[in-house]
Amino acid sequence: MPIGGYLAFHLLTNASIVDGVEVYQRRADQIHELGVTTVVLLLEWPIIFLPILFHGILGLVIVCGGKRNVVDYPYVGNIRYTLQRWTGVIAFAFILWHVFHMHGWFKSAWWVENVVRPLGGGRFDPRNAFTAPEAIQQSIAVQAMFLVGVLASVYHFANGLWTMGITWGVWTSPRAQRWANVPCAATGVFLAIVGVAALIGMMAADKPSPGQVRPAHAQDSQSCAPTAAAHPNVPVAHPARTGLSRGQGAHPLGSVRAI
Repeated sequence: MPIGGYLAFHLLTNASIVDGVEVYQRRADQIHELGVTTVVLLLEWPIIFLPILFHGILGLVIVCGGKRNVVDYPYVGNIRYTLQRWTGVIAFAFILWHVFHMHGWFKSAWWVENVVRPLGGGRFDPRNAFTAPEAIQQSIAVQAMFLVGVLASVYHFANGLWTMGITWGVWTSPRAQRWANVPCAATGVFLAIVGVAALIGMMAADKPSPGQVRPAHAQDSQSCAPTAAAHPNVPVAHPARTGLSRGQGAHPLGSVRAI
C-alpha cells in the first residue's frame, strides 16, 4: 500500500506539468522544502525504495520459480495472474532505470561524476524542474519507455489491489470479487489517465524564458548561484539581467526532484 500510495502521489505531482512549468516547479519546491533528512531518510528509503526493492526482488523469485500455463488454461483469472507477474517485472526494471535516469540512485560526488554523468543519468534538478521534461523530450525511445513503464506500474497496482483483497479475506465470494473489480478497475483507469496526461504534458512543455524567477520563498541568488553553476544543464541568472536586486530573490537558475 505505501508503494501504491506513492505511485498515485507521484503521478498526480507530475501531472501538474499540464498547468505549466511554473506550477510543476512549485510542487517540486513543496516536496524538497521538507529537507534532505525528511525526504531521503524518513520518506524515500523506509517508505518507498526499501519496500520497492523487497517487493521487486520477491516478485522476480516468484516469476522465475513459477510454471507458465496460460496457453493451456487461457481463462480470465489466469491471464490476469500472468499479466500481474510480467507487469511487475516491467515496472521493477522501469523504476530502477527511471530513478537512475532522473536522480542517479546515489548522491556521492564520485558516483555522480564517474558513473551517473557518463551514462546519461541524474538528469533532474529540483531547483530547475524543467530538467524533467527536458530529459523526457530527449528521444522517442525515452518517451516509449515511460509510457510502457507507467502503464505497467498502474496495472500492477490496480490488479494487485484486487488480488490483495482476496488474499486478506476482504472479498472471498465470487460475487464480492466481481463487485471489487469495479473500484479496482476505476483506480487503474484513473491513474492511467493521470500518468498519460503527465507524460504528454512533459513532452509538450516549453522551456521557460531566462528571466523567469522562482516563487517568493526562493533563496537569495547570491548564495545559490555557485550551486546552480555546478549543474551542467542549468544556466545561472544574474540579478542585473532579471531586473531584480539581490535582496529581491532573483532566480539563481534563470528558469524553472520528482522522485
